[in-house]
Amino acid sequence: MRLGSGAFAASCVAIEVIGVAIFIRGFFPAPVRSSARPEHDAETPAPEPVAGVRSNWTKLPPPLFSKVVIVLIDALRDDFVFGSKGVKYMPYTTYLVEKGASHSFVAEAKPPTVTMPRIKALMTGSLPGFVDVIRNLNSPVLLEDNVLRQAKAAGKRIIFYGDETWVKLFPKHFVEYDGTTSFFVSDYIEVDKNVTRHLDKVLKRGDWDVLILHYLGLDHIGHISGPNSPLIGHKLSEMDSVLMKIHTSLLSKDRETLLPSLLVLCGDHGMSETGSHGASSTEEVSTPLLLISSAFERKPGDIRHPKHVQQTDLAATLAIGLGLPIPKDSVGSLLFPVIEGKPMREQLRFLHLNTLQLSKLLQENVPSYEKDPGFEQFKMAEKLHGNWVKLHLEENHSDILLGLGTKVLRQYLGALKTLSLSLSTQVAQYDMYSMAVGTLIVLEVLALFLLSTPHVLCRKAELDVPLLSPVFSLLFYLVFLVLSAIHVLVCTSSESSCYLCSLSWLAAGAVMLLVSALFCAILSALIRMVIDSTLLKKNAADASSGWSEVNLLLLLGTVGHVLSLGASSFVEEEHQTWYFLINTLCLALSQETCRSYFLGDECEPQRHSHVEQQCVNLLACPLQDSTSYNTPESGTAGKRVSLLEAQGSCKWWTVLASPWLVLLCCRLLRSLNQTGVQGAHRPDFSHWLTRGIIEARFVYVFVLGTLFTGTKDLLKAQVIATDFQTKTVGLWEMHSGLVLLAALLLRPHNLPVLAFSLLIQTVMTKFIWKPLRHDAAEITVMHYWFGQAFFYFQGNSNNIATIDISAGFVGLDTYMEVPATFLTVFGTYVGPVLWASHLVYFLSSEGNNGSALSRSCFCYALICSVPVATYIVLVTSLRYHLFIWSVFSPKLLYEGMHLLITAAICAVFTATNQTRHRRA
Repeated sequence: MRLGSGAFAASCVAIEVIGVAIFIRGFFPAPVRSSARPEHDAETPAPEPVAGVRSNWTKLPPPLFSKVVIVLIDALRDDFVFGSKGVKYMPYTTYLVEKGASHSFVAEAKPPTVTMPRIKALMTGSLPGFVDVIRNLNSPVLLEDNVLRQAKAAGKRIIFYGDETWVKLFPKHFVEYDGTTSFFVSDYIEVDKNVTRHLDKVLKRGDWDVLILHYLGLDHIGHISGPNSPLIGHKLSEMDSVLMKIHTSLLSKDRETLLPSLLVLCGDHGMSETGSHGASSTEEVSTPLLLISSAFERKPGDIRHPKHVQQTDLAATLAIGLGLPIPKDSVGSLLFPVIEGKPMREQLRFLHLNTLQLSKLLQENVPSYEKDPGFEQFKMAEKLHGNWVKLHLEENHSDILLGLGTKVLRQYLGALKTLSLSLSTQVAQYDMYSMAVGTLIVLEVLALFLLSTPHVLCRKAELDVPLLSPVFSLLFYLVFLVLSAIHVLVCTSSESSCYLCSLSWLAAGAVMLLVSALFCAILSALIRMVIDSTLLKKNAADASSGWSEVNLLLLLGTVGHVLSLGASSFVEEEHQTWYFLINTLCLALSQETCRSYFLGDECEPQRHSHVEQQCVNLLACPLQDSTSYNTPESGTAGKRVSLLEAQGSCKWWTVLASPWLVLLCCRLLRSLNQTGVQGAHRPDFSHWLTRGIIEARFVYVFVLGTLFTGTKDLLKAQVIATDFQTKTVGLWEMHSGLVLLAALLLRPHNLPVLAFSLLIQTVMTKFIWKPLRHDAAEITVMHYWFGQAFFYFQGNSNNIATIDISAGFVGLDTYMEVPATFLTVFGTYVGPVLWASHLVYFLSSEGNNGSALSRSCFCYALICSVPVATYIVLVTSLRYHLFIWSVFSPKLLYEGMHLLITAAICAVFTATNQTRHRRA
């Protein structure tokens, strides 16, 4: 089967996307889960341990609180309450922290620090999987055991107002609710008023047991203007008044009830210094947790400093406080200050229930649980607890009973801490089978790319893919049968619980067919290479002298970047790698420009790449067009003429100064947005630079009109054999439409990034690529490098917190999932997309050589595939690394999305090149 290199590359990248998707599905581990399903009837609680006699306490302890109010303020950082901002803007909350009947904590939220996983952690006590950051945009129903499910089963009435994520997670749990859109970040006023407007009516009523309020305004302000905005103070004051209203009402109701009420103030995650969240910085994971109740007596002068706890501890604490079973999947510990005022027997009973639940979860998830220090501590504490209960039932009130009770208490607390830590480290249960299949597909695609490279470059951008050859039919079926047998063995093993095994046999068979077909294609490419190897040795000497300095830089720079992905520091600071490569490229181009102008033929090497020269000698295929984007006479003479022409058309110093102008622009852009970990705190130019719905919609109309006109011209050039200028105009219109859309979506301070991008594209086109006649491969790699650099010039990083979700809501007055997702992705990858768009336009506008565009597509796909394949191997080998979740996992998601965008770009390359193939 004969394919053009563009169609071949697009097909390979599409297959690689499938492989990466399978790998990601297996890499992000399934969290620790109990084997008991939540829909089953509630188990009888374990009795109180006792030595020698039977305990008379076999039921759950009674609730500690009559009502619970949870006030969750989205993106509330701990220093917003316990720091200077809290003292200034939240005086009533500060009074409760310092002198009121309360216990304050700093709760650590595990990454990813986005809303939906954090709500799950608060209500289930479990650690959600990292891939929940993707599901955050469309939250599915929560099927795990949780506090709200237990409360509903116990007949408690729950009311909710706020972020509609709760309604999606718990669709049948609330007797009354009013959800607000969580992703429309431009609104930070009405979104909170829609919650507060229900307060007066609900607080006067007594027909509820649990009230949950989720305020979004603070988070939206952070996304818009950051944590240092003046709007933060106003919002904190508003939240302080809400808290005072609720607390005052609860205090008045406590006088009429036997049990006190509990008011919980917490945040789901924090806020980075740029106002976003999603990663693992201290500002993003540190949230305040304030428990307020008249039951927490406080003596004068009793100073209580906030203690550090885990966010998952709240689920167990709420369950105990409401007299409910602890959620089965919870890895959290009961917050002991809540029960320290209770009698010793009740304290030990509460701690026993918590440690017993954790020990059962450990037994179901850790094969060698008996050797775990926490389990040993639990067994020792349970034995001592039984002795204490025996003495207590004998009405022995001596000092021995008190001392033994204190010892048991310490033993339980130590066991809780150790068990919780052991379970938290068990989240890395990888689906190795899915990871292996995904890795195999990606590596097969990469091998096919590398083996096909010489043939693609020398046979007019076309190659044979012998998938239908009868020679390989038998081998194909044999490989398919072997893979199918392996799949059956893995999926029928008792310990197997992987994603691929959960697929239908038809879908799994399709994956095996794909792997088998790729294997046969690789084998055919290897055989073809062996056949041609004799000519390779004969002409090796001729090909050794074709590398120029720019060629070497592009090759070594790309390889160096790929190798750097194995170090966590280089992943965190990847922008520095691209800044260095771009600066070095500018210096190399400056040297090449000066040498071409001043020295001319004397020191100028051949422009043809050694790969093409090798192909010419090796396969003896007469090339009517070179790897250049046009067809001038090869050699340095043509190059010298072009420089002289450049001197005639503009000042000679303009050509010589153009690399230094690009270098200056890149240096200015580096200072515009500080990114990464080491430099995020540094001041940047964006702080010195300061859109409406109707105006944005007008721009959308212009963008759609421009894209429609460009598409119409492309279709016209494809259907009707018109000249290539019609197609070029269409591509320019589409590129202009994307530029206009980028100008609309980027934040105001990032508009200079767009302006400099267009300036550099113009300078490079007019003064570098055209005069020096770089070939299509070099131009493609340069476009890729600049696209990656501009990704970081925008302020992006390999940290999820730097994603600007506000771009997804420009021109929208309500949340619409598909447009918001598209706009957010485009706003994030503006740099790579615009440089790829310019690459298509530039190569199409230069002459009538259709093979350049196909080769460029192949080179672009190859240079994007190499880092992805390498990184998948690296994260597999580093899956137990200390920074696997905070550094390497977010980068894996970025690489997966970048590969998906590359597939779309290759599809555009292929579609654009169809006209030339038709006319050829």
